[in-house]
Amino acid sequence: MHRSNSQEEAEILRKITPGGVSSPVRAFDPYPVVMESGKGCIITDIDGNEYVDLCMAYGPLIAGHSHPRVAKAVRDQTKRGSVFGAPSHPETKLIEKITSTVPSAEMCRLAVSGTEATMHAIRLARGYTKKNGIVKLNGGFHGAHNTVLVAAGSGSVNGTPSSLGVPPEDVRNTYLVEYNDPGMFESLLDKNEDIAGIIMEPVMGNVGVVPPKKGYLQEMRKITKEHNALLIFDEVITGFRLGKTSAQGLFGVTPDMTTMGKILGGGYPAGAFMGRSDILSMVAPAGPVYAAGTFAGNPISAAAGLETIELMAEKGRYDELEKRTSDLAARMRDSFEDNQVKGCVQNIGSMFSVFFGIDEATCGADASKTDKARYMEMFRFMLDHGVYLPPGPLEVDFMSIAHDDEACDKIARTFDKFLKKVKKE
Repeated sequence: MHRSNSQEEAEILRKITPGGVSSPVRAFDPYPVVMESGKGCIITDIDGNEYVDLCMAYGPLIAGHSHPRVAKAVRDQTKRGSVFGAPSHPETKLIEKITSTVPSAEMCRLAVSGTEATMHAIRLARGYTKKNGIVKLNGGFHGAHNTVLVAAGSGSVNGTPSSLGVPPEDVRNTYLVEYNDPGMFESLLDKNEDIAGIIMEPVMGNVGVVPPKKGYLQEMRKITKEHNALLIFDEVITGFRLGKTSAQGLFGVTPDMTTMGKILGGGYPAGAFMGRSDILSMVAPAGPVYAAGTFAGNPISAAAGLETIELMAEKGRYDELEKRTSDLAARMRDSFEDNQVKGCVQNIGSMFSVFFGIDEATCGADASKTDKARYMEMFRFMLDHGVYLPPGPLEVDFMSIAHDDEACDKIARTFDKFLKKVKKE
């Protein structure tokens, strides 16, 4: 039997790196596809197979793969230098762009990843408030550092480590509540005065797309103010994806702090935490809360991120992308109905997710009930027919300005073929 180049390379990788991947979400059976190149909304593997990409590197590539303007910005900066260990002009311009467009960002500190950004933000929240407790949402993901690697404990809002190697004492002060349930959060704060704040995605994006119910974010803002707790929006996914002012601008709710990544680097490693100046002034060297990194504010990432943000800020970009995404999601919902398969498609902005076996997901607990096996059947079917999805049932499909009518039609038709196959079973 012929062995593909991807199969051979995947087997090499499994021998030299854990699971054959550099991040767990990239793995799937029998072996992950190894990519060679990407252009627009198309990626090509090392065997020459082309795919319409809906993973889009899990969110950074809102302009598409290898956008000419972003690529030029990177080339130009590379000629000038890749890293200096000192402030750089692209770093200045990116921070200026962030603080002039993101409502919560009176000040901003750049980092290297979303994980770093959330780690620093949580430390800063504790340092500013002199409190220890941090609340997160069930199903929310805020990077791979100890404080937030928490699974729901049975019958309690206290969490337990979700990874070996995380000491129980590292998550003793981490609490979980459900998304879209402000009463559960307020009840926790009523009982515990040692809560520094809550870190939450304004739109959940690590259990699939789960938008906020009307008034939910406003209520969370009200509750945090009344209890002197900080509201931290994790906009690593939604930052500059849901519009020029991100999710907080879209929903009209200004948190005390915000974390970002993904689009902020335009396809290159980047992160940032930002917020009120009295809070950010606590960060070293201005204050006693330590945060540092050799590649923080890397000029190449800053140049790529700034070009991406400015590209997307052009008139009509976000509106056109949202409409294209909404139209595609509507076609996929019609396929569910036409083929009488139980499931739903949830979307906001240029993000959407497919859930099998449930009618709606309003929180992490709902999303966890999706038929994961059916999703993986769909993943493999779509892969075999030239559409690359995130290889996990609780991930998000991302659209870009490179997804044209032809690409959307291919996605919709392939999805409908899969549901017709399911209907016949």
